[in-house]
Order: sequence, then C-alpha cells, then structure tokens
Amino acid sequence: MFRILKKRELAPDIWRMDIEAPRVAHSAKPGQFVIVRASENGERIPLTIADYDEEKGSVSIVIQTIGVSTRKIVALEEGGYLPDFAGPLGRESEFVHEPIEELKKKKILFVAGGVGAAPVYPQVKWLHEHGVEADVIVGAKNAQMHIMTEEMRAVAGNLYLTTDDGSLGFHGLVTAKIKDLIDNHGKHYDEVVAIGPMIMMKFVAATTKEYNIPTIVSLNTLMVDGTGMCGACRVTVGGKTLFTCVDGPEFDGHQVDFDEAMRRQGMYRTIEQRKAHIEAERAAGHKCKIGLDK
Repeated sequence: MFRILKKRELAPDIWRMDIEAPRVAHSAKPGQFVIVRASENGERIPLTIADYDEEKGSVSIVIQTIGVSTRKIVALEEGGYLPDFAGPLGRESEFVHEPIEELKKKKILFVAGGVGAAPVYPQVKWLHEHGVEADVIVGAKNAQMHIMTEEMRAVAGNLYLTTDDGSLGFHGLVTAKIKDLIDNHGKHYDEVVAIGPMIMMKFVAATTKEYNIPTIVSLNTLMVDGTGMCGACRVTVGGKTLFTCVDGPEFDGHQVDFDEAMRRQGMYRTIEQRKAHIEAERAAGHKCKIGLDK
C-alpha cells in the first residue's frame, strides 16, 4: 500500500498527489512513468512522474479527471492509500545519458501543453540541477488552467506562458510562440522537447521541422496497460511499429505518425464514454450488462 502524503487541486479537475514510494523515488529518472490503481480490482492507469524526492521517499503525480478511473483516484484523500504504485517504467529521457559538458553547450526548448507541464517539470529540474538552463513554453486555454508555474519558473532559464484567450502571457498557441522567439527575438535552439495533447505535439513537430530543429515528443497519453502486453499503445515511428510503454514514451517527433496515433486515441475516448455510462447506471441502481466494468 502506498500512502497519499499530500493532495491539492492545481486547476479545475487537475490534481497533484504526493505518494510515499521510497523505492520508486530512489530509481526514478526524468521521462519515466508509474502505473497506479485506485482499488485492488481497479483499472491500471499510466501516469508520467511529475516530481520525485529521494530523500523524502516521495513521488508526485498529476491527474486530470477525464474518466471513471481517474475520478476514483482523485476521490482518495490525504492519509489514504493506493494499492498499486508500480514503477518507474519506460525509458528515461535520452539527455540523462549525455555528458553534462556537452549538454551545457546546447540550447534546449521545452514546450508543454496543459497537463504536459507536469512531466516537463522533472526534466527541466534535472537539467537545472546539473547546471543546464533550458527555456520553457507552457500553453493553456486560459490563465486558470496553468499549473506548476512557480515551480517551473524556479528551474527554467526563461519561462514563457501562453494562453488561447490572451488572459495570461502571450496570446496565441505555443507554435506561434516558438516562431516568435526564433523569428522576432533571435533565439536559436538545438533541440525541442514537446509534451502535451497529441494535436499540439503534431503541430509543434511540424513547426520545428521548418527550422530543422530535432524534436522529441512524449506519447504518454497513448498508454493503456503500461507493460507492452496489451498492444494498445502501438505507434509508427519512422515506418516501424513500436510500443509507447516499453520503447518510449519519448520518440523522435519528426518520425511519429501522429494521425495514426490520434485515431487510436479516439478509440479510447469511445470506450471511456461507455465506462462513464456504466458508472452512471450503477449509481442509479440499474444493472448494466455492457461488457466494460472497470
């Protein structure tokens, strides 16, 4: 059992939980994820690690309540327990293995969309702790939906906030801000890392391709089982079929078939809608015979 040390709401329907998991905290690296279950028979939910503290033995996760299982997780309170918190899983970010002196010569830009700020944070933090200052763009629909801003500001070389409605920072999409930094402010970047909604990463990759900037994307939202056994997270990268959970979750953004990935994601949304219907039926006291009961 894994104790919930702290829980707080970061934005509407977005929660942060600090979990007591010393072994995971000891082994965790930027870019990896954990598998969480709200109950013994609950659905396995892959969540990218948002922070970890080896000294305290804690690991932070950020959850957006978009379905039945995520709502069950955030319904748990401080002092409560998660029955499963398995990890760290997946491959860590490639820069972890690069010589620090070589990293210091690079100009790296991170681009986060919405909840993508959570998995971006430990990467930028790791670089900061090793003397590498990276620029960060974080985009959201409006000011209210920005999360972890102060934490990010403390570790980023430069932090640029954008909003779709202009209520905070740059008025426009993150792709427009990338162009603004390069075209109007003379910025040069050797590498871009983008994490967020699939459609955002698709257009970030398309934008950086115009400037011939190598780009890494994290396809964590595509994962289901998290072990490679279910095959649901198949993705085509450079014409090859790979599995997000065991071969990733980070890939070359210029090689990912985003259209295929988004079609696969659309299938999951339909399944999640059916699950929500089942839960509503149960809450109303009806017996549902649909075959999805997680």
